[in-house]
Amino acid sequence: MALKVAIVGLPNVGKSTLFNALTKTAAAQAANYPFCTIEPNTGDVAVPEPRLNILAEIAGSKEIIPSRITFVDVAGLVRGASKGEGLGNQFLANIRDCDAIAFVARCFEGDGVVRHEDSTDPVSDLELIETELMLADLDSLERRIVQTEKRAKGGDKEAQAQVKLMTLALDQLRNGKPARLADVPKEDRKGWDMLQLLTALPALYVANVDEASAASGNDLSAQVAERARTDHAETVVISAQIESEIATLDDAEQVEFLATLDLTEPGLNRLIRSAYDLLGLQTYFTVGPKEARAWTIHIGDTAPQAAGVIHTDFEKGFIRAETVSYDDFVALGGESKAREAGKLRAEGKAYVVKDGDVMHFLFNN
Repeated sequence: MALKVAIVGLPNVGKSTLFNALTKTAAAQAANYPFCTIEPNTGDVAVPEPRLNILAEIAGSKEIIPSRITFVDVAGLVRGASKGEGLGNQFLANIRDCDAIAFVARCFEGDGVVRHEDSTDPVSDLELIETELMLADLDSLERRIVQTEKRAKGGDKEAQAQVKLMTLALDQLRNGKPARLADVPKEDRKGWDMLQLLTALPALYVANVDEASAASGNDLSAQVAERARTDHAETVVISAQIESEIATLDDAEQVEFLATLDLTEPGLNRLIRSAYDLLGLQTYFTVGPKEARAWTIHIGDTAPQAAGVIHTDFEKGFIRAETVSYDDFVALGGESKAREAGKLRAEGKAYVVKDGDVMHFLFNN
């Protein structure tokens, strides 16, 4: 499944520096002035998965194919963006087809950075961005609901269901709360998602700290973490500047550099893991002589749904899945030995896939 995360924030909070580090490119112009990002930059990033390399080594796989996640660097938002200020709400459209939003907040002091707002206040920055997204959602809903109500009054049942959800969202937004905090019944989730509300997207708060605070954070990042708990969001403390330096190093140099900062891994790994946790995602593997590959699915997906991530025909014609856990695959030295030990199982349509499962699907063409 294709995953896309929007990186948003005020100008000069480190969004583009973070994006450059994520994609290991200089595609986003990390210049020190407002609106340096004129077009949304998009980059695909391999999801860190050390288990994949181990599986490939055991199976003698010729190729290793990790899961990927797409990040979209959206131009810096400013107060009034929903009404066309700055570069306007044209950039809000770039967020609508994303699965989650990473809000970057500047959690360090520094005289050398141009600030659009007057002071370093990460919580106020987050509130400003959230307000602009809520205003954009309000504008969108208030324009759409008029025609939808007319269809609903004419007996259109689909429109009636939409009006109900639109009204719920409008009530939430008019009370100053993002749509993601609304209590939406499970049976209405699909219709809710179809509203494409910016503030309904899961939120990840990225506290961009100075180098000295990269390992343990600081008072400003603690404020962001507290706000995240209130907003039902995930939080990651990261130093975008450090990550941009790490991105230029090879693996051995990265380990040595991180050790000098009392860090065990790049912050980007934690960022991607947090995005997975936020979206309720997990990984399963397919392994063979040709390739070892990681696949991303939702926690709770069944075997046919997992097969469908590879190809829709696999889900439609699903017969069974030959499955072995990652731990058993590694401990026993591969699929054939796992089969001999009785650890490889034949699972049917009702099987709920577990994180780390190594799977082989049988299906009808």
